[in-house]
Amino acid sequence: MTTNPSAELLDNLLTATVQTTAVREEVRVWSMSGVERVTFPGGTTAIFKYAKKPFDSEDQALRLAHTLGVPVPQVHASAVLDGWLGMLMEDLGPSAREADDLDGVAAAVVLHGTRTAPPLPVLDQDRLRTLPAMALEHLERLRKADRWQDADDVEDALDRIAQAAEARSVGATLEPFGWVHSEFHPTSLHIGERGWRLLDFARAFTGPGLLDLASWHGTIDPPHPVRLRVLLEQYVTGGGTPDALAPRGGLTAEDWALGWHRMWAVEWFMEQSILWINDPATDSAYTKAVRRHLTDVLHLLEI
Repeated sequence: MTTNPSAELLDNLLTATVQTTAVREEVRVWSMSGVERVTFPGGTTAIFKYAKKPFDSEDQALRLAHTLGVPVPQVHASAVLDGWLGMLMEDLGPSAREADDLDGVAAAVVLHGTRTAPPLPVLDQDRLRTLPAMALEHLERLRKADRWQDADDVEDALDRIAQAAEARSVGATLEPFGWVHSEFHPTSLHIGERGWRLLDFARAFTGPGLLDLASWHGTIDPPHPVRLRVLLEQYVTGGGTPDALAPRGGLTAEDWALGWHRMWAVEWFMEQSILWINDPATDSAYTKAVRRHLTDVLHLLEI
């Protein structure tokens, strides 16, 4: 496994910003990325974030969002080295409080009302309905590598979803269709003394905005359609498009959003398992999450 080149990345960024040295302090670090606070000799600070593929184009998404008027932290400098991205960003300081549902709604209305831009990947109906088939391809690769051998139930569920996907993906391009943050949780919204900033744009894309609203309450607890319905109604009241409440794919907006959000997560978990993490030691955790989500998908998409 390649060691992360964060020290060298930071050196490059310090050179780019005409700084000589900085004291590093870890904020949050995991195998594929890290966030640190760096303090310069004069006492000023910045956030140093580094991440490996496929999280290596967040600087572009943040700069784009900033240009289009979305409140995000400013990127002072960025550099890429051996498939790793490093960024020096504005330090927003401690948050004044945790983000609540109304904060989430307000941020989503702003983001989804922003004109979308070409560099972002697109998840339209064609792409959405291929998610179960893509997950089946990941499963095949995992099995060829002698992994996920007892996952016939996963294959069966994905087959059933793939057959229903054409009908159930209808309505994907109904409004709100545009910027999707995709890591849209209360922890991605910084509420400071000077207002709010949206963080963590590493996997932003163009697609159905309902996926953001479906992700807001997280995926640890069972999906809660009634709770999401309330959020969707708050979103419309807060200036979001009324089409957010429109049925799609023969389902209510909330069931459609929660079902497809979980399917999107399943495909991502499986791709991560074979491609980005690629560590058999993590298989039991991933298969457990995938099974749980697939059960939800079958239920929510009424398959």
